[in-house]
Amino acid sequence: MTSPEITAPARVAGDTPTAPPAEQPRNWPIIAAAGTTVLLWASAFVGIRFAGHDYSPGAMALGRMVAASVALSAFVALTAAARRRSRRAEPAPADPRHRAGRPLGLIALWGVAWFGGYNVALNAAERLVDAGTAALLVSVAPILVAVAAVLVLGERLTRRLGLGVTVAFAGVALIAASGFTGHADALGVTLAVLSALLYAFGVLLQKRLLTRVDAVTMTWLGALAGTLALLPFAPTLLAELAAAPLPATLGTLYLGVFPTAIGFLTWGYVLSHWTAGRTTAATYLVPPVTVLLSWTLLGEVPAPLALAGGALSLAGVVLATRR
Repeated sequence: MTSPEITAPARVAGDTPTAPPAEQPRNWPIIAAAGTTVLLWASAFVGIRFAGHDYSPGAMALGRMVAASVALSAFVALTAAARRRSRRAEPAPADPRHRAGRPLGLIALWGVAWFGGYNVALNAAERLVDAGTAALLVSVAPILVAVAAVLVLGERLTRRLGLGVTVAFAGVALIAASGFTGHADALGVTLAVLSALLYAFGVLLQKRLLTRVDAVTMTWLGALAGTLALLPFAPTLLAELAAAPLPATLGTLYLGVFPTAIGFLTWGYVLSHWTAGRTTAATYLVPPVTVLLSWTLLGEVPAPLALAGGALSLAGVVLATRR
């Protein structure tokens, strides 16, 4: 961009000085929303590990989603009431994304896969591996998104993508071989990788659907669909709720209200304004934050080899997805 001093016309005597053009403001609301998502999602790995001692994977997922659905329903009701009160002179123009109709079936599939399948798989994984291991293994999801774009969408396999995939999975192999705290569990690693697959599927489908429905509506309907899919775990949840200590129950409620309801609202907001690649790149910060939180709150000290594997994996993800 040419500097204002060069482009500004010469002043004539008596003219008012021309003010230099204002700098383009940063998208601080989007950046703040991305930071909120990163912090809340990182805390979710620690919360799952904490509550998982007293709640089984399916029961914890259902309890989390019941809390999330209640919080999201209240938010949708409040925003709808505020919107009705604000319509004084004339109604606001309709969002063009709504005119195409709401693809309820695909939203339900997204909710079942992410809020149902992902939560159960991750909860089960964290009964066998520590929070840092789970977060680092799930962080390969951007690689899976990039590979899916090549296989499904016909995008070109670049040298950068191929090298990034190789580096990232070399890091995953190191983590899987040693475990983040010095011991590994094959089933736990497999479940964490399954979580990453469901994560990647959710990102691809959500980005496509956000062109037809707003982020709040999609998150709310997806949460309801995920909750319905988890209802078979209701008897187990009721039994464990009666026996679990209060901190574990509060941890499950926290998972529903904060990382799920608030975290997915901010995630949807960011994803609707940024590209899928840029949004997913923001989540590179989730594993390091998770490691710090689990180290501080749970005393899970990372092993040196696993730290090297985590750094290698994240480097591969950045290499593969960075433009």
